[in-house]
Amino acid sequence: MLERIAHGNVLEIRLARPPVNALNPELLAALATAFAPAQLHGVEGVVLSGGPKVFSGGLDVPHLLGLDRAGLTAAWSGFFATARAIAHCPVPVVAAIGGHSPAGGCVLALCCDYRVMARGAYRIGLNETQVGLVVPDAIQVLMRRVVGTHRAERLMVAGAMIDSEQALAIGLVDELTDADHVATRGLHWLGELAALPREPMLTTRKIARADLHAALDGFTDDELDGFVDRWFAKATQDALHALVAKLKK
Repeated sequence: MLERIAHGNVLEIRLARPPVNALNPELLAALATAFAPAQLHGVEGVVLSGGPKVFSGGLDVPHLLGLDRAGLTAAWSGFFATARAIAHCPVPVVAAIGGHSPAGGCVLALCCDYRVMARGAYRIGLNETQVGLVVPDAIQVLMRRVVGTHRAERLMVAGAMIDSEQALAIGLVDELTDADHVATRGLHWLGELAALPREPMLTTRKIARADLHAALDGFTDDELDGFVDRWFAKATQDALHALVAKLKK
């Protein structure tokens, strides 16, 4: 489900679960392991890449709908564990977004240091409210720290999916390029960081990302239970089943 590609001292971790890199528990566990410090010995930076048209379609909703409460709780816990693993990565991480990046895919990208997105009719955003889900506060923090409080509110309340040009304009992504060059541009940005005195750069980075770490580390079991409660609400289930039916067409 993952490919590891060495580019000198930079590691590219590529999502490889076709057709849309939907995040099921197995893929999430593999990602969390890949970002563990023990797996990154000698690595100076990471590029997280996905498919050519879809970076990641987010959580595997059809799979999640088949789980009981215990299974669903474990699955969402695994998602947050993966987000924390990326956020706490000891070296800089670039999200190479070669296509659409809704919901969970957007969350993973927000956990990275830098986001390069494909130019064109690709969209990114937290569209949870469109399918009857609440965006947890920990995830809201990720969006607020990147685009600002008011703009984050407008995007998340509407469940907006914005195109790449608008994402660049508001700072949701840092750079646009052709779809087949997103990883290359990520490598270039990491190369620029590698030219800096390493210890001051890494220490400054750690301080700057303290709010990101605090938000994800502070997500409590009670908050997860509340999220799961809302998942099983009738209105949410109706919206999720409608989404799955639409995806099958």
